[in-house]
Amino acid sequence: MKTIRLMLLALALGFTGAVGAQSPPIQDMQEVTPEIAKERDEAQKAATVPDIKVGKLYFAPIPALASNPAFGFIYGVAASGSMYLGDPETTKMSNALASVTYTTKNQLMMVVRGNVYTNENKWMLQSDYRFFDSSQPTFGLGTGADGNTLQPGVSPFDDKDLYEGEGMDFNFYRMHQSALKQVKPSFYLGGGIHFDRFANIDDNLLDIENGIYTNHYVYSMKHGFDPTGYSLVGVSASALYDTRDNMANPYTGRFANISYKYNADFLGSDQSSSTLWMEYRDYFSVNKDVPRNVIAFWTYANVTTHGNLPYMLMPATAWDQMGRSGRGYAQGRWRGDDMFYAELEYRFRLPLLAKNPDFFGGVVFANTTSTSARDADVKLFDNWAHAFGVGLRIQIQKATRTNLGIDYAWDHNGNGALYLNLTEYF
Repeated sequence: MKTIRLMLLALALGFTGAVGAQSPPIQDMQEVTPEIAKERDEAQKAATVPDIKVGKLYFAPIPALASNPAFGFIYGVAASGSMYLGDPETTKMSNALASVTYTTKNQLMMVVRGNVYTNENKWMLQSDYRFFDSSQPTFGLGTGADGNTLQPGVSPFDDKDLYEGEGMDFNFYRMHQSALKQVKPSFYLGGGIHFDRFANIDDNLLDIENGIYTNHYVYSMKHGFDPTGYSLVGVSASALYDTRDNMANPYTGRFANISYKYNADFLGSDQSSSTLWMEYRDYFSVNKDVPRNVIAFWTYANVTTHGNLPYMLMPATAWDQMGRSGRGYAQGRWRGDDMFYAELEYRFRLPLLAKNPDFFGGVVFANTTSTSARDADVKLFDNWAHAFGVGLRIQIQKATRTNLGIDYAWDHNGNGALYLNLTEYF
């Protein structure tokens, strides 16, 4: 990790040099005394930093209109809510996202996710609640060099069908709640309880009478799961470090999280199992005069440490807490016993409006994913799937730096998808 940070820092310094070389600043002719410099700094701060009020809800609703490989055309409503529960000098901003959407594939999705910091950051609360009456294709396990590595001899479908996936209808319920206490500045320890349930699963292509078996069915039968529904209920222990200056749109700081989750059959899981989650994010400023110009880095690993997970609850793209990983691919496009993910994004200001140069921004990003499939002897890091994209940012709330994001991403086969989002992806 130290090597990665040094490489990213070198890249950030390179961008800084490139930006700084564009044109030298114009200096005043008069001598700048310490008193004059202080007055200028205070005036600039007053002009650029909005007045933040403790306990005030900064609410940003928008219509949700987007296109996604797993859902088709999406429409509905989404909202971001931000609030300071204490003095902004000593308390981080709390943020929550909520959405209710319907799609052209007859999918209903209701989601509430957020992170709350109490006064003086004494406690951090993490929440993830979802209900889906939905469907999505599945593609087998493991990241393959050709994009379609499946368990050998499982599926008779040709390459075109494999890429389009094995369609599945289901109901999904999730209730995740964690609480962590600050034990040192920016360092938290705690735990949580996690409930996930897939019900009324219908494998669209499964035809046992004619000898057609889906990956989901074969995996479920092999490992003793009911292919029509299963539950995963567990408790977790977590350690978290967070120095980000803003939850919705960080300009600086870093975030690290490690969490061990034990899913017990006596709590309601179909089988006992455990997973280990390890995550790291970092943010590098590339222009001291434009804090919005940032190189952002995100990586995580999600490893099954013992037992077997139900097929749809194995680590997969866009199934992280905020559903942000894997832009360019359908939700769940890459799934496996273990998963590694990394993303790099350059965020920058687009000064198109002279009176409000921060109103528009842009991003360019790239990500990579590797997943394993133990039954097929596909190991983590054997194969990789890459994606990249560009995006526009529109600042809809200056006080909390909340942006409306409109992104377009391409997968490794050149297939594209449009994404709409509130706040930054990480």
